[in-house]
Amino acid sequence: MTEPRGSTDSIPAFLPRLDERTRKGERWKVIFLISTLLGVFFLATLLWSVVNDSFGYVILVNETDPATLSRDGVPLENLDSRGLLAVLEENLPGRRLRSLAEERPLEERSSEELLALIEDEIINPEIMETYDLSESLFGKARILRHLEEDYPDGALVFRSWINRRFLTAAQSSVALHAGIRGAFLGTLMTILITILTAFPVGIAGAIWLEEYAKDNRLNRFIRINIYNLAGVPSIIYGMLGLALFVRAAEPLTSGTLFGAAADPTTANGRTVLSAGLTLALLILPVIIINAQEALRAVPGILRQSSLAVGATKWQTVWHHVLPASFDRILTGTVLAVSRAIGETAPLVVVGASTFLSQDPTSIFSKFTTLPIQIYQWTARPQEEFRRIAAAAILVLLILMLSLNAVAVLLRNRIRAKKRQSR
Repeated sequence: MTEPRGSTDSIPAFLPRLDERTRKGERWKVIFLISTLLGVFFLATLLWSVVNDSFGYVILVNETDPATLSRDGVPLENLDSRGLLAVLEENLPGRRLRSLAEERPLEERSSEELLALIEDEIINPEIMETYDLSESLFGKARILRHLEEDYPDGALVFRSWINRRFLTAAQSSVALHAGIRGAFLGTLMTILITILTAFPVGIAGAIWLEEYAKDNRLNRFIRINIYNLAGVPSIIYGMLGLALFVRAAEPLTSGTLFGAAADPTTANGRTVLSAGLTLALLILPVIIINAQEALRAVPGILRQSSLAVGATKWQTVWHHVLPASFDRILTGTVLAVSRAIGETAPLVVVGASTFLSQDPTSIFSKFTTLPIQIYQWTARPQEEFRRIAAAAILVLLILMLSLNAVAVLLRNRIRAKKRQSR
């Protein structure tokens, strides 16, 4: 006869197993906590290393002392536009003045712009030493001694490498004058093309595979290969983009088919359009897989209820299934786009420029992007280029965080509408 479930004879055999399971659970709890703390530590270390290189003291030696450029006892920084223009005319040769005026008349420039011109063209500061933030905070006395001993005519300036000029200036071979305007515009244009191409195509493919495709050998083969394509190295997509968009579709991607080629040198198809389409190929499998999983998570009763009241298959998908899964689709799409923003290898293969001082003006222009700009600067031996590379990394991180923030806000708004409609 079996003993009652609450019999005391079963307690001695049960308790040791319970204690063992409890101890095992506590051990795994500690392991999970350590793993989380390690992840936070590595992320904090990465962020600190970038911030540490983006700020700090700089030793500058000027070619011309700014004090000698004062007029009637008024310091250079206090002069109005007329006084700054007079300083330029007195210290620059006529040929250089005419060259600057051809870019934009000097009389139409603001005081800030004229002061920046004087700094670049006349004062011409040169970076002798750079220091990171930790050295600047805790080693200022040593830095001052080094300044007095080795650079008596130098100036010690605390510099934020990420500033307004850095964001608005074009690329330059001089770190003080270099900026990310062209790379930032190239990144935005490339990602916009990527989203406009991959997002609708990916969702459409996922809807067909999940809602319409029959479960046969061909469709299973397609699904398996989409999963395989999601793991293909990005440089392979770069080679595919080179063959497909740069060479095979050259008249289209260069703009010559429409008579819209931005530059004779872009007639080979190495343009913003080619880059955006290549990145769209890269993230397309990820978007399809994520959208499939999101559609699969929608309860089947929702589909059956819609069909039961007379809705067609398309009406069911468009008005019920897709809205119910759109927040999950949006989250996965943003993660895929974040990956595309940081890609370098496929863009190098399709012809991104490592040094480009011109801004992209259309989808048929030559281009560079922030990751490629960062790579180019980190490859330079001068210490100051490592500083501006760190500043560019901060801008890239802020761009990605902004994109994720927009996605979170949209997702929360969609979920709030769902709760209100219930």
